[in-house]
Amino acid sequence: MTFFQSLILGLVQGLTEFLPISSSGHLVLVEHLLDVVPSTDITFEVFVHFGTLMSVVVVMWKDILAIIQSTVKALTGGRLSREYYDENEQFRLALAIVVGSVPAAVIGLLFEDAVTAAFTDPKMVSVMLVLTGLILFLTRLAEPVENKNVGILSAIMIGIAQAIAIVPGISRSGFTISTAVYLRISPLNAARFSFLLSIPVIAGATLLKTKDLVFNGFGAESVLHIAGGTLMAFLSGYVAIKVLLKIVQQGKFSIFAFYCLIAGSLGIIFI
Repeated sequence: MTFFQSLILGLVQGLTEFLPISSSGHLVLVEHLLDVVPSTDITFEVFVHFGTLMSVVVVMWKDILAIIQSTVKALTGGRLSREYYDENEQFRLALAIVVGSVPAAVIGLLFEDAVTAAFTDPKMVSVMLVLTGLILFLTRLAEPVENKNVGILSAIMIGIAQAIAIVPGISRSGFTISTAVYLRISPLNAARFSFLLSIPVIAGATLLKTKDLVFNGFGAESVLHIAGGTLMAFLSGYVAIKVLLKIVQQGKFSIFAFYCLIAGSLGIIFI
């Protein structure tokens, strides 16, 4: 991998991790277009995932801090009660994140390698991009309730949508936000929950890959390549989150459907 390729892959990882256009799908397509030689060395992959994790932590740090504080207060102050759950939004959000993370954790641990291997074909990824585009477009028919937030049942359903997004070409943020909107959750709360829900998933994937990295040893990728890709993933991820939040606030979330439909269709035709 050249330094230029590492920058491009970091840029693509950061942008597509949070924009509803599928990070795994785009990485498959971009690696194909750049003629990046497949490698068993996961050093670069671990670090760019860490870069995207840091971007969402930096943007959402106030929410993360409030969630941690409310959870600690509940666990240490003897406040694990229905009353505390009803009156504390941040504690409800914490439980929703825990519950919503379970499906992806189960699927990721049991089936990630099998699913990823089955869908690394660029043409199949293109088909999944078209599917993502259709899901995004149909959010135009949803009628969200203003200020409605995520509950336990809706968190489970959104978590299942996140688990489905393990398939390359299906957008994690696209499926989770769309599912929340279909459940009539307000778009801004849907996006906020999607970003918070991504933290355990990205952190868990990074830890698993780090374990493999420690076990197998660091690869031959240069420090410059890794640093460049990681920094690019962090910066582009930060920008992607900010841009998506603004677009969601403007009620234009479904515009990403057209990109997915066009990109997927071109992939099916030309790749």
